[in-house]
Amino acid sequence: MAVVPTVIENEGGSRERAFDIYSRLLRDRIIIVGRPIDDTLANLVVAQLIFLAADDPEKEIQIYVNSPGGSVASGFAIYDTMQYIKPPISTVAVGRAASFGTVLLMGGTKGRRFALPNARIHLHQPLIAGRGLQGQATDLDIHAREILRLRQVLNELIAKHTGQPLERVEKDTDRDFYLSPEEAIEYGLIDGLIQPTTPVRELAAAASGSAQT
Repeated sequence: MAVVPTVIENEGGSRERAFDIYSRLLRDRIIIVGRPIDDTLANLVVAQLIFLAADDPEKEIQIYVNSPGGSVASGFAIYDTMQYIKPPISTVAVGRAASFGTVLLMGGTKGRRFALPNARIHLHQPLIAGRGLQGQATDLDIHAREILRLRQVLNELIAKHTGQPLERVEKDTDRDFYLSPEEAIEYGLIDGLIQPTTPVRELAAAASGSAQT
């Protein structure tokens, strides 16, 4: 089990309060998607998004993505909540954003989607979970048709968020498709590259200002 650091903050005088690092980041409206996407992670992220939206519906939420992807259903729980709530959402790829991790990355507010210089960004078509899949032919056919439906839905979302023609997205996601941050900007998955000297909030403020002019 990973050790979660604790942060001690002075609340005035001799009063101190301890937070685990993720709770402390949540106070600053920062959410970390830092492992494979499953139901447990999705429920945590959805709860945080809803809480922050209720706390201040106008203030930006930041989501840092370092995930290999995972369950499509769990990923959609997060993605749909991101689209549903009112606050603008800034997304940042750190390490890697792969599979549905990239869907969450591109699902941020237009103009507020970023990556660190060495982040790895990856797309592909949905995978059949588990090896040695077996069962009645009819059940396998139902499963295959659902995979094809999800593939179409995901390709349409990628086309929507990137502005790429659906035909190109279908071709690109037919096999593993890796992009550098610069290539992801050109493709339309993200909007900017974060340099070590450029704070995320500064980039987001600049993007927000240009969007209002």
